[in-house]
Amino acid sequence: MTEDLIPKGLFLDPDPAQETRRIWLVREGQPIETIEGLSDAQRAWITSMSFKATAKRHLAIPGPNGALVGVVLGIGNGASGEPCGPSSLLVGQLAASLPTGCYAFAGQIEAPEAAAVAWGLGAYKFRRYKSNGNHDTGPPGLVLPEGVNRAVVERIVEGVWFGRDLINTPANDLGPQDLEAAARSLAERHGATVKVVEGDELREGFPLIHAVGRGSARPPRLIDFIWGPANAPKVTLVGKGICFDTGGLDIKPANAMLLMKKDMGGAAAALALAHMIMGLKMTVRLRVLIPAAENSVSGNAFRPGDVLKSRSGKTIEIGNTDAEGRLVLADALTLADEEKPDRLFSFATLTGAARVALGPDVPPLYTDDDALAAELMSVGSAIGDPLWRMPFWKGYERNLDSEVADMNNVSDGPFAGSVTAALFLRRFVSNAGTYAHLDIYGWRPAARALGPKGGEPQGARAVFEVLRRAYGTGQAS
Repeated sequence: MTEDLIPKGLFLDPDPAQETRRIWLVREGQPIETIEGLSDAQRAWITSMSFKATAKRHLAIPGPNGALVGVVLGIGNGASGEPCGPSSLLVGQLAASLPTGCYAFAGQIEAPEAAAVAWGLGAYKFRRYKSNGNHDTGPPGLVLPEGVNRAVVERIVEGVWFGRDLINTPANDLGPQDLEAAARSLAERHGATVKVVEGDELREGFPLIHAVGRGSARPPRLIDFIWGPANAPKVTLVGKGICFDTGGLDIKPANAMLLMKKDMGGAAAALALAHMIMGLKMTVRLRVLIPAAENSVSGNAFRPGDVLKSRSGKTIEIGNTDAEGRLVLADALTLADEEKPDRLFSFATLTGAARVALGPDVPPLYTDDDALAAELMSVGSAIGDPLWRMPFWKGYERNLDSEVADMNNVSDGPFAGSVTAALFLRRFVSNAGTYAHLDIYGWRPAARALGPKGGEPQGARAVFEVLRRAYGTGQAS
């Protein structure tokens, strides 16, 4: 799954011998005569087509013989892109709509690295189940702007494509064992050490993960891989790997199950980020923990009202079997916290309440670290991977009270579901230097400039940029 993460030729080096089509980014209201590099005939063509440079509108530019020589892309007033960040992010839509060939930006552009990443993200297609998928002509290629680090752009785009592929793959082909295989492939590509805990060892050491997954014919497991020097700053990523969620005995209605192949989106985001970190040889000691399971309905499934003991020793009353993600994360976070990482991040498609609060585009971010929250929100907005800070509101801790156990896994009321879930997770983290939780949707409901409808490892790029600023990168692999 990791052999060719992006197509060859998606990014190109300058080649004077190769015919290159130009891309002009045009602001709304910009006079045609100020667009450099166009002939009088091409300017007349733009005028005759009544082209208005509103955001996302583009127009093909013909040469003297009628062949395509370039394209003008409207960027509106230039204030924002997709839906935040620099206007140059809008070039992502061109990668999905232009014919194959070699393209290059005409002149200097705003945020050239972000534009190149946008091109790569916009070019993504999930073709695994299309009978004519092997006959796809492939995306157009972009000559990288001067000064842009090709390795950085490629590793970011590869990571996102890998994460998208995982989320888009249906559950019949992506159970816990398949998720393990994908994680192993990624780890082995970068020379990471892999350990998988399953069976009796899982039941004894990670009882919540085992309980959630025991009702499925495909056994649960904890995937654990480590990369980097032991004396480097410790960064740990935990990703929810529920490969399909029926809701368990508190079964979901049919329409709520339609997208549950994406309930391992947190694992996809963690693995996407891990590829970026390892591929650019960041100076960290990275650990990735993926609790992988299916929440199924069977005679062996865990039940509402059960009391389960966690790895931490805390007991949990099950108020709802459809709140299983926080259970598997609790055991994984406990393990992560035991070695006192400098930075700990969890990614999970955890609550519908997060979507009610912020919709599908903006995942809630939870952390007690004010500086980290501000930086994540700032860089996320700048690169089109937005996050919005929500509070670990202490007043809602009581919502998790249980009369028979240390806590319940759900609140007894309808309010603050995302906050309550985040508070539940924080109870299993006490030793990490800093902890942040991202309650992602993991899905793009409609095609946009940065990608088609489908799986999206939200937050991975934003966290990568923060880590990149803190620890730098080495020689790419």
